[in-house]
Order: sequence, then structure tokens, then C-alpha cells
Amino acid sequence: MISPVHMIVAPILIPLVSGAIMLLYDERRRRLKQGIGLASCGLQLVVAIALILRAKDSGDAVSLYLLGDWASPYGIVLVLDRLSAVMLLLGSLLALPSLLYAGARWHRNGQHFGPLFQFLLMGVNGAFLTGDLFNLFVFFEVMLAASYGLLLHGTGRARVGAGLHYIAINLLAAMLFLLGVALIYGVTGTLNMADLATRVANLSAADRPLIHAAAVLLSGAFLIKAAMWPLCFWLPNAYSAAAPPVAAVFSIMTKVGVYTVIRLGMLLFGPAAGASSGFGAEVLVVGGLATIVFGMVGVLASQDLSRMTGNLVLVSSGTLLSVVGLALEYQSAPMLSGGLYYMFASTLAIAALFLLAEPIGRKEGGIAGLLAVTAEAYGLDPEDEVATGDVGPVIPGATTLLGIAFLTCVMVVAGLPPFAGFVGKLAMLAPAVDVAATLPFVWGHWLFVALLILSGLATMIAMVRWGIQSLWANADEPPLPMVEIASVMALVGTLVLLTFAAEPAMRYLDRTAEALTQNSVYIGKVMTTAPTGTGTE
Repeated sequence: MISPVHMIVAPILIPLVSGAIMLLYDERRRRLKQGIGLASCGLQLVVAIALILRAKDSGDAVSLYLLGDWASPYGIVLVLDRLSAVMLLLGSLLALPSLLYAGARWHRNGQHFGPLFQFLLMGVNGAFLTGDLFNLFVFFEVMLAASYGLLLHGTGRARVGAGLHYIAINLLAAMLFLLGVALIYGVTGTLNMADLATRVANLSAADRPLIHAAAVLLSGAFLIKAAMWPLCFWLPNAYSAAAPPVAAVFSIMTKVGVYTVIRLGMLLFGPAAGASSGFGAEVLVVGGLATIVFGMVGVLASQDLSRMTGNLVLVSSGTLLSVVGLALEYQSAPMLSGGLYYMFASTLAIAALFLLAEPIGRKEGGIAGLLAVTAEAYGLDPEDEVATGDVGPVIPGATTLLGIAFLTCVMVVAGLPPFAGFVGKLAMLAPAVDVAATLPFVWGHWLFVALLILSGLATMIAMVRWGIQSLWANADEPPLPMVEIASVMALVGTLVLLTFAAEPAMRYLDRTAEALTQNSVYIGKVMTTAPTGTGTE
């Protein structure tokens, strides 16, 4: 059992250790490696739930783990607050169904799927927990290195082409990240986020433009990962070419970019930043709105569900970036809390749609036909696929289950009642309209309201059109292994649970947004916690 003292570091250590153990076995032990991976993801989910309860019940909701028992800002520090706890839970809820779905056959298309999957989770979890920019860069690189292998897992011209494009654009993001970190350290002498927040307000007039230039470089890296227009052209191709479970877990990666923008934006350029307060907010608003438009057009133009869902990632990301920009400029905590709820719901729904895309597209002919179609689509050799009996039991009534899951996810991403997507959009729209009514010359809020409604309408039109052609107009009953539908229904069930738990979830996120807009508690906790001889608070 994990000690509560070391619980904060557990989301990093669990995937690291499990991935390292899996590397000790060759590819003939895939079943054992899959079991280790599922146990790891299950344990990560348990730890994430424990951490979100810890953040909820803690008085100041900020807990620290001092690696090496060195005090801030000199040592490496992991910081758990309400926002990082929410992101850890979201990542864990995506990881377990995605890996379970991959166990049907997708993990057999290449080598080291399990270790790469775990190292990706390690990088994602570390990015959510770290309290300094250098280690954010380290975890960012771990996440990207693992994602390269996962995206290229298997063969096929489309996948290799999209993968090489993905690698090139993310290498550029890593270079921008490193340049920005170096410039920040040269100006301030620190990379600790809380320490930076205290120093930005006191910068001289000569140094302030350098910090702004460093922020632009960092933003370039994060906004590439968050897929803000015009840095988003790589995403639909890459996500639609990836294997379904890989695309599903990749839906959390854009949120790493959004999370970092929220964290650094609110810390470094919040109301206490002096002359730098609100820096970059207008760019986030304009870029976010443009991303919504680009994604909305892409959804309407797409002809297959995978690419349509990839464009929905852009709509979700653009919505969140617009909210962050408006919240940073006008310090609107209610709008930010609605955005966080929408992020949670839309990410789960998008992941489920990625998992649904391939089963819905299957034709009559059983598992053998299914594997042949999959092999042809991805350029695989059918002889390299698994035998018919290895995919597990196939359940009857597949079309009904797929239709229910598809309709639920569409209603969530479109923002229709009564599901969680509607609650999230309403929680963003209400404060946006209130601010726009109070300040009549604020164009950004009205444009955001209009695009949020139009994006939901576009999603409904495109998804209903595709659903009629693929589900209702097609009488074929596709073969559906139980492990696949169990993964999809786990995500759909989570969305239903989130809908019923909307009130307590919104209360938690309201406190999260308030803490982000007033970050003195976070800064004070990080800067004043002294070493205790145990490596933690």
C-alpha cells in the first residue's frame, strides 16, 4: 500500500516502474505485459481519486513533495493542488479504458506498446505535478518521445507520413520550449514557477521585455501542443492516422498544453504581475476563437469519424484557450470553472468517439473480415494480425450498443441537455453574457458566445449526418468484441456519472478557479514549506 506521505510522487513512479518491468519481457509475453499495464493504470486511477479527495479536504488545497528534501526554489518540487488533481484524474480515466481496448489486438501491431503507453502516462502525470519549468521540459520530452513510438506503432503509409509530420512539429515545439526556459533563467535566475511569480512583478523596465519574449517562446511550444490555430494543422492527420486506443489517450495531450497555459498564465501574468498583468490574453482569445472556426469547418468537411473527431479536438481546445484568455484578461473565475468542467466532459466524449470509429465502420464478415478491413485501411499485412479467437468473445446487438454510445457522446460534445456538455457550456455562457452585458464594448465575449453555439450546431449536423449513413442506413451487424464495448461503455458511464454529479463537481471547480485567479496561497505554500527530513511536507 502506498504511504500517504509519498502519494504525490506515485503517479510518476507507478508508470515508470511498470514500464521498466515490461521491458524485461519480450513480445511473446504480451498477455503478461497487458496485465501489468492494466494493473498499473488501475492503481493510477485509485491514486488519482485519493489525491483529488486530499486536495478537496485540505484547508489550503496545496500539498508539496520536496524531492531530495531541498527547500524551494533550490530543489525539485512536486505540487498538488485542485487543478493538478483534476488533470491527474482525467488522465487516469482515459488511460484504463484505452489500454483495455488496445488489448483486443491493437497492442500486437508492433513492439513495446505497453512500455510506451506507460512512459507516456509518466510524462503526462509529471507535467501536471511539477512545480518548476526545467522538470516541466523533462516530462514534456518524456511524453513526446513515448508519443512518437505510439503514433508510429504498426505500419501503413498514412500513419508513417502523419507520424513524421508530428515528430517534426513537436521537435520545433521542444526547441522553442528550451529557448524560452533558457531566456527566463538568464533574466530571473530561477525556474521555480512560484518563485518566478514573485519576481515578475518586480522586474525592471529593461528586463520586462525579455520576460515577455521568453513567454512568447514558451507559448509557441505549449500552443503547438494545445493545437491553437495556425499551429494546429498537424493534429487531424496525426490523430486520425493513429490506432484508436492511441488516439483516445492522445486526447489528454492537447490538454497538457492547455493546462500549462492556465498554470503559467495565471501565475506569471495574473493580477499581481504588475505591468505584465494580462500579458498575452488577447492573443489567446483571438487564437482560440480562430481555432473554434477552423475545427468547426473541419468537422463539417470530414467524411469519416476519426478525422471528424480529430477536428472536435480543435473545437474543444479552441474553446478552452478562449476561456483562459478571457479569464486572464477579466479575472472571471466562474467562466474558468465552467471551462474546466467542459474540458473534463469533452475530453472523455472525444476519447470514446475515437474508440467508436473503427467498430462502427466494420462491415459484415465476422472477425476475419474485420481484420482484413483494418489491415487494408492501415497498410498492415493481414498475416501479422492475431487469430480470430484472440480478440475475445463477440457480443450480439452490437449496433444498438454502438448507437447508444455514439448518441451520448455526440450530445456531450454538441452541448445538448441533459448531459455534462450542456452543463459545461451553460456554465461558460452565463458569465460571458453577464460580462458582455456589463461592458457593452467587449466584443470577445459576444463572439465567444456565438461561436460556442454555432460549433455545437455544426457538430450536431455533421455527426447526425454521419450517424444516419453508418448506423441507421447500414443493416449490417458488425462483430464487436466484449473488451472493446466494455472500454467504450466505461467512458460513457463516466460521462453519465459526471452529469449526475454536476453540482459537487462544479463546487470543486469553482474553488479551483478562484484559487487560480488568486494564487497567493499556491505561491506562499511553495515558497515557505521547509524540509522535514522525509522528502515531503
